[in-house]
Amino acid sequence: MASHASALKAHRQSLKNREHNRQLRSRLRGALKSIRTAIDANDLTAAKAALRQTVSLIDKMATKGIIHRNAAGRYKSRIQGRLAAKSQAA
Repeated sequence: MASHASALKAHRQSLKNREHNRQLRSRLRGALKSIRTAIDANDLTAAKAALRQTVSLIDKMATKGIIHRNAAGRYKSRIQGRLAAKSQAA
């Protein structure tokens, strides 16, 4: 265990940041899952509404460095592509 005051503080901060990042990643996974289920259920209006909020969440996480910016672009591209394909088929 760390013994310096600065190391103890850094440890406390890392625990707090890890928990915060874990909660944000969990929110992201849930949001992506809700969009996918809405698209699969042909509920395009709900999917489009959830898409706006999810894209905002993805952008915030990429800006803060919780996820990589390429991963953020990949998530957005895939869900927008699925929604576009489903709306063209309908």
